[in-house]
Amino acid sequence: MRLLTEKSIQRFNPSILDLGDISKPCQEKEAIAAVFDLSGFTRFCNQVDSYLNIPRFFNDFLNWFFTSIQAALTEEDYGDRSTVWAEFPFFVKFLGDGLLLLWNTSRMTEDQICRIAFSLYEICYAYRYDFYPRMSMAVNKPPQILKCGVARGKVFTIGNDKDYVGHCINNASRLSQIGVLSFCIPHRGFQIKEYITPEYDRIFALEHLSIRGIGENELVWVLREEYEKLTEKNKALIRST
Repeated sequence: MRLLTEKSIQRFNPSILDLGDISKPCQEKEAIAAVFDLSGFTRFCNQVDSYLNIPRFFNDFLNWFFTSIQAALTEEDYGDRSTVWAEFPFFVKFLGDGLLLLWNTSRMTEDQICRIAFSLYEICYAYRYDFYPRMSMAVNKPPQILKCGVARGKVFTIGNDKDYVGHCINNASRLSQIGVLSFCIPHRGFQIKEYITPEYDRIFALEHLSIRGIGENELVWVLREEYEKLTEKNKALIRST
């Protein structure tokens, strides 16, 4: 049994969460929440001597990811000056096997909101067909797919804006965890039909899904190719889960 001083015991309190003053009233913001999930991360961590691969993977992945977000929001390059068509996320949180990003939508047009969603799809696509092939030559068995769920709604501050909670964050998380689908955007909050381009119209399809904690027979935009490859049994399963 280890003896501790009273001072040492008292150090274990909510301050170790580094949230600031958690008694402060919540402030609300209109936001887009995007939750990215590294599919296959558990297998990656469970391989022999995974500690040798984890630092290299996260160093390369996080640098690639943030650079991809920068590039996705940059309109044109004027030498040493660039312009962006939307603000950068005001909050980014590392989740261990993924990331949470929040955008402030109060100054965005509906077109920009949809464009952000499409840009996040492009990042997931680039992970699978560009980053993963290169990473698989650097570390053993890296996560093969970067999944993403996107949702829109209000978020609420915790402490000194050190963290956020909100239904849309939960929705985005659940949409990112539908096992057979890698990218999902709810119809609610995104005027996809009004702003979809012919290119994305070929990529996305609007389907009814039942998502735990969200609702039954919810309209969700999914990747057409992924959905069409599902068996009728699997389609029925994700409609009634």
